Amino acid sequence: MKILVWHVHGSYLTSFVQGEHDYLLPVLPDRGPDGRGRAQTWDWPARARDVTPEELHDAEIDVVVLQRPHEVDLVERWTGRRLGTDLPALYLEHNAPTEHAVRSEHPALRDPRLHDAPVVHVTAFNAMAWDCGGRPTILVEHGIPDPGARYSGTDASLAVVVNEPVRRWRVAGSDLVLDMARCLPVSVYGLGSDGLGALAEERSLPGLDRSRCHSVGQHQLHEAMARHRVYFHPYRWTSLGLSLIEAMTIGMPVLALSTTEAPEAVPPGAGLVTNDLARLRATARHLLADPEEARARGEVARSHALNRFSLTRFLVDWDQVLKEVAA
Repeated sequence: MKILVWHVHGSYLTSFVQGEHDYLLPVLPDRGPDGRGRAQTWDWPARARDVTPEELHDAEIDVVVLQRPHEVDLVERWTGRRLGTDLPALYLEHNAPTEHAVRSEHPALRDPRLHDAPVVHVTAFNAMAWDCGGRPTILVEHGIPDPGARYSGTDASLAVVVNEPVRRWRVAGSDLVLDMARCLPVSVYGLGSDGLGALAEERSLPGLDRSRCHSVGQHQLHEAMARHRVYFHPYRWTSLGLSLIEAMTIGMPVLALSTTEAPEAVPPGAGLVTNDLARLRATARHLLADPEEARARGEVARSHALNRFSLTRFLVDWDQVLKEVAA
């Protein structure tokens, strides 16, 4: 099939474009949010190709995968066709509700052009939390390419992956990272992570500075994470960070808050999932001091992640969804 999809979430799309379809990725001269085109830092297959708005007008399209409300207008303006009438579409929702879950009406409900478009959720928590107004909803859990059993754990420290930790602050649990760094060695990876180190320096907070904050490419990130003994996932409110799945697949033991989908994603024996911060600190300290137990828990994590979040299962699930929507 020929699938029109925007480059919104690079890590997710890296998995999505591994299927046996042609992926049309809108590209604009500035490669801004509405026209990033192909990834610049991931090696995507040739089936994922750039298309300009002008080329989209005459392009053959079987399914449109929407991820943001305003893409409805872009589709109709750039293709000259109407969703639901000329083009079948679905709405892929990556996120948990950003406001009160009980009062979170999905944006797809506000656009009558999406009346027949199913909403595809990436976690069971999201599917439960969003109010989709009784329209069809579909669950396709995450799947990622296997980065390999890279874990060495030679660095007796915690790894954290979070983009824009200062802007996202309590949502991402950045304050919890600083709290953990007061008593244990922590390294932070992600876009804008140096801002967290700068903030710690400005406030004279012990344990974290800019030397322990790194912005690295995806191809370097897995190798860097694998050197740390434990992965700490501090997010208070997130859909399900792919970095948590990646850490487990690498073979890292993981520590996470018991919020949103994390209790379902992390199996017993792979680390600890709890909202008791004192237990998280104590378990982190214990695993840093016991590399053999850390490795054993990481093996449990990897085995689980390979089974539940396999790329093959992910692509099979998506093939079924795409066939149903196109039909």
